[in-house]
Amino acid sequence: MEDYGRFLALLASTLLVGFVSVILSLVWVFHYREGLSWDGSHGEFNWHPVLAITGFVFIQGIAIIVYRLPWTWKCSKLLMKFIHAGLNTIAMILAIVSMVAVFDFHNAKNIPNMYSLHSWIGLTAVIFYSLQLLLGFAVFLLPFAPVHLRVVLMPIHIYSGLTIFATVIATALMGITEKLIFSLKNPAYSASPPEATLVNCLGLLLVIFGSLVLWMASRPHWKRPPAENAKIPRLSAATPEGTQVESTMTNSSNADKSDLRINAEAARKQNINFDEAGQRSTM
Repeated sequence: MEDYGRFLALLASTLLVGFVSVILSLVWVFHYREGLSWDGSHGEFNWHPVLAITGFVFIQGIAIIVYRLPWTWKCSKLLMKFIHAGLNTIAMILAIVSMVAVFDFHNAKNIPNMYSLHSWIGLTAVIFYSLQLLLGFAVFLLPFAPVHLRVVLMPIHIYSGLTIFATVIATALMGITEKLIFSLKNPAYSASPPEATLVNCLGLLLVIFGSLVLWMASRPHWKRPPAENAKIPRLSAATPEGTQVESTMTNSSNADKSDLRINAEAARKQNINFDEAGQRSTM
């Protein structure tokens, strides 16, 4: 891998920033808000930012760059597809649970649903993320889709995945800002209380995490190399040169087999001669 040391540094930084973001979201809801619960109170709403940041941001980011990890290149492509799909499935489940929590809280408190830009974009991101996951399962994981369809859809799959991830980061920033504006009254958000500073730092970390993931995913020299070595015989057989090489290999193999048969025949005759000589010497 080219620039292996730089890749490891960026990977470590990405994991650290993502992990700290999850920790800060927990510190926020446990230290400054009402903790976590599932009873229609503010504690139930707090599942929304925690699960969204953990699943929809952090785990989705890991799923995007999992193909770039060089120590996984020895694993089969099918295994990596299952890991990629599994991480995305976990992220989707956590995102859906986070949305259920906020809808349930709004209904319990008689708060209108789906009135803010944050909610519009957030729901759109979840819908398109679910469609992206289903399309990935049907086309790239299951063995039924033809190869030419996979080739056509792969650039769209990659572009839409990165677009959804960037949209999720933007939606998270809108959400935590909206929450601070609604929740901080005395002192107000404009007074920059400690809670506001903490959450603003969380927003910065989310931007940094998203930028690092997108950077690593967009470097062509850090892509998983294609498994060409295993496909060379079949690919070359479709070309005249491949036919010549394959014919040469077949002729060489036949020649080797002929040599082995000749050597075996010579050894057998030699053993017969030795036996006859032995018999003559004893007669």
